[in-house]
Amino acid sequence: MTKLNKSPVWVIAFSPHLHLLKTGNEPVRMFRELAALGQLTTTVDLQGVPDLYDLDPEECHLSWKLRVLGDIPEAEIDEIFDWVEDDCDLAKQPIYKTSTGSAQAEVSADIAITPVTNSVHRDISPEFASTGESESNTLERKNGKKEEAKAAPKGSSSIRVDTSKIDTLINMVGELVITQSMLSLLGEHFELNKLDQLKNGLSQLERHTRELQESVMNIRMLPISFVFSRFPRLAHDISSKLGKKIELKLVGEHTEVDKTVVELLSDPLVHLVRNSLDHGIEMPDVRLAAGKPETGTVTLEAYHRGGNIVIEVTDDGKGLDKDKLRAKAIEKGLIDPDAILSDKQTYELIFMPGFSTAEKLTDISGRGVGMDVVRRNIQALGGNIEILSELGKGSTISIHLPLTLAILDGQSIAVGDETYILPLGSIIESLHVKEDRLNRVAGKGETFLLRGQYLPIIRMHQIFNVPTAKTTKLTEGLIVVVEGQGLRCGLFVDDLLGQQQVVIKSLEANYRRIDGVSGATILGDGSVALILDIPGLVRLANQ
Repeated sequence: MTKLNKSPVWVIAFSPHLHLLKTGNEPVRMFRELAALGQLTTTVDLQGVPDLYDLDPEECHLSWKLRVLGDIPEAEIDEIFDWVEDDCDLAKQPIYKTSTGSAQAEVSADIAITPVTNSVHRDISPEFASTGESESNTLERKNGKKEEAKAAPKGSSSIRVDTSKIDTLINMVGELVITQSMLSLLGEHFELNKLDQLKNGLSQLERHTRELQESVMNIRMLPISFVFSRFPRLAHDISSKLGKKIELKLVGEHTEVDKTVVELLSDPLVHLVRNSLDHGIEMPDVRLAAGKPETGTVTLEAYHRGGNIVIEVTDDGKGLDKDKLRAKAIEKGLIDPDAILSDKQTYELIFMPGFSTAEKLTDISGRGVGMDVVRRNIQALGGNIEILSELGKGSTISIHLPLTLAILDGQSIAVGDETYILPLGSIIESLHVKEDRLNRVAGKGETFLLRGQYLPIIRMHQIFNVPTAKTTKLTEGLIVVVEGQGLRCGLFVDDLLGQQQVVIKSLEANYRRIDGVSGATILGDGSVALILDIPGLVRLANQ
């Protein structure tokens, strides 16, 4: 007679999605927790690992088959994988041992894991040996759910919206319909003496359209807590692994930003927080010897500034050593030994490709991927990143991003026959400059004096090769003072045309990336205007 033993072998097929490592989760940590529940054996599938040339070290190309022996409640296994349920394909099944007389034979069971490919989502096909009709039915239901999930359209997403935002949108649409009806009625019996009524109606239409646009954009806004919520667990796991005492503070979690920005911001932030935890915060004994509390603090803060959202990662660790950064850059041939760099330029060396001061690669911070990848990802969102640091006291990394990637408040400027758009939040002032305030530096370009400070001048007609510029004399044109990344410069243009909201179109997706240009838009007359990247122009002026 065949009997089932009470202690099963849990067979688990675990296939992470490519982006799992970027979310701050580590498969090894989960395996360690499984081993604490029972006897664990693992089998790794390497079939999906690409060639070295195509390998992205931030992507997970491995899959595992796990066997855990022990009388373990399913809820405890679910709890371990709870943090990654949306970032992996997972199948599990208890397999019981049978005994016939004195002989025992384990019911054969195996899980066939589909080789990992470069697709974002990968499916696993569990093929468990039947241990009873009820278990078979359970598997059929699970497989049925998987087929439904596979049939769903890729890239589909949803957003949870507060009903008050929907009510506001409905009210705006109602106001717009009333204005449209008034204009239609006015158009049917229009006379010249009704011209003032027409102007008032068009003014109302413009106001209601703008309010409707703002209301729609507000629906896409999500609190940054959707990103911040994963970091307490990340900080706890890493501090435990490193033997450090670290307190993570979250400030401004309710600051709202566009849904697209929220989705794309997660990976760069994970990288920065890992760096602060691993390289920034010192060991407890080192901190005590330096007169600091043994518990280090990492602060993640978000707030609005103008038309941007600013996210700061601050730690009270050891800070950046300028001399060490400079020596490493010279060693790698990134700068000349006699190069003169400001503190800001020295700190920005860490954004250069291939630059790292780590003695060895770890599985916690970069995993061999440099800060140049972080900066590139931030710039792809239309933002910029900067570093402030003080040796022995800590560092602050600031990310500046637009609130939305769709709409921009801009100032139109004329350079010859061309029209460009300046982000309104970057403009400080505009002025005519006199000859006695100009200064020409040999080999460095031109500057002008503004309130005791010399600012570099960028001649827009030279940067964008516009031969039809009205004038090339600085005293006859207009200087627009702009600010980006804490630095200022003056843009030499022909004229200011007016302010307007523009819809941002990606230039990189349709053409290629251009320094000093963040995108393009279509104007009311159908012409195309380039949207200027102020931080990029400022960096260009200060080189």
